[in-house]
Amino acid sequence: MEKQTNQIIFSIFSLLLLFSSCVSAQLRTGFYRNSCPNVENIVRNAVRQKFQQTFVTAPATLRLFFHDCFVQGCDASVLIASPAEKDHPDDISLAGDGFDTVVKAKQAVDSNPNCRNKVSCADILALATREVVVLTGGPSYPVELGRRDGRVSTKASVQNNLPQPGFNLNQLNSMFNRHGLSQTDMIALSGAHTLGFAHCGKFSKRIYNFSPRTAIDPSLNRGYALQLRQMCPVRVDPRIAINMDPTSPRTFDNAYFKNLQQGKGLFTSDQVLFTDQRSRNTVNLFANNEGAFRQAFISAITKLGRVGVKTGNAGEIRRDCSRFN
Repeated sequence: MEKQTNQIIFSIFSLLLLFSSCVSAQLRTGFYRNSCPNVENIVRNAVRQKFQQTFVTAPATLRLFFHDCFVQGCDASVLIASPAEKDHPDDISLAGDGFDTVVKAKQAVDSNPNCRNKVSCADILALATREVVVLTGGPSYPVELGRRDGRVSTKASVQNNLPQPGFNLNQLNSMFNRHGLSQTDMIALSGAHTLGFAHCGKFSKRIYNFSPRTAIDPSLNRGYALQLRQMCPVRVDPRIAINMDPTSPRTFDNAYFKNLQQGKGLFTSDQVLFTDQRSRNTVNLFANNEGAFRQAFISAITKLGRVGVKTGNAGEIRRDCSRFN
C-alpha cells in the first residue's frame, strides 16, 4: 500500500514538473522566425527612437515589465486601460513613458503587413525591456518569446502581489519564491534600481520619523539622509521624484550595490539586502564583480519572463495593447 502511495505521489510530482517545463518550453527565442522574422529589429528601432526623446523610457519600461509579471504573470495585463490593474495605488506611479514605449513598438510591428496582429503585447514588452537595459549600458541577452496576452486585468489582483519599500528580507524572499525566483534572483533584479526613481513619500519615514527615539533610520548613511531631506523637504510636492542611484542614475551598472555598502539604499527593502547577513555576501559579490552581477541579472530576468505565461491557445494576441479584443 505504501509503495502504491509513493508511486502515485511520484507520478503527480512528475506531471507537475512536466507541466512547468512545458510552459517554459513553449517560450523560445525563435518563436516568430516564420511569422515575423524581423520583430526584434523593429522593436529595437522603435524603443531607441523613444529613448532618444526621453531617458525615462528606460526605468519606466523596466518597472512596467516587473509589475506586469508579478501580477497574473507576464501577460500584458498591466497595459489595459482603466478600470484595471493600473488603477491600484502600487501601479498608479508607473510612468506613462513605459506604456507609450510599448504602444510605439506595437505600432511599428503592426505597420509591417507580415507581422500585423501576430506578435503579443506581452512579448513586445519583454523585448522592449531588453532594449532599455542595453541602451543604458546593461547586458544584452536572448529573449524567449511566445507569450499570449491575458484577458483579465483588475485593480484587486495587484493587492499584496508587489514588493513594498518597507519589506524585510523574509518578506522579499517569500514573494519572489512564489514565482520561482531565488534570493540571488531577487538581489540581481533589485539591481535594476540603478536606473529607477522614487517619489519622496515612499521613503520620507526613513529620513524624518523613523522611530520615537531616532528621526533618521540608523541603517541610512547620515550624510545621504541630510541630502535627501534637502531634496524632499517636509511639505514637498508629492510628484517630486529622486534618483534611486545617487552616483550613476542613467547607467545600468553595479553602482547600486556599492551604494548599499555605504548605507545609500533609498528604500528599506534596498538597504536590508546589505544589513541582513544572509544576503550581504551576494551584495558584496555584485559590488566587487560587475560581470557576476550582469550574469545573475540575465538569469533572473529570463526567469522573470517565464512567470505565469499564457502560451498556445490561452489568452489572445491583442490588436490594441490597452484593450481586450
